[in-house]
Amino acid sequence: MSITIAEKVVTEAMGLSPSLRAFVAEKLIESLDATEAPPLSAKWKKEIRRRCAELDRGTVKLRDAEAVFTKAYAALS
Repeated sequence: MSITIAEKVVTEAMGLSPSLRAFVAEKLIESLDATEAPPLSAKWKKEIRRRCAELDRGTVKLRDAEAVFTKAYAALS
């Protein structure tokens, strides 16, 4: 994409309402963060299936992440 096309896009975007400009800006910023994740290895796929099966069977209990981190940080203090 050339600079002139980018400038045209920016000029047109500036003519939008503030809420629509915010929407466009958010989508553009999100696109910068969007990196394609590498494919999962067979070992990770197996581990994911194992963990999901444990959840389905009810043999493990989920814990709130914030509570886990709070406890961990307290242990480090």
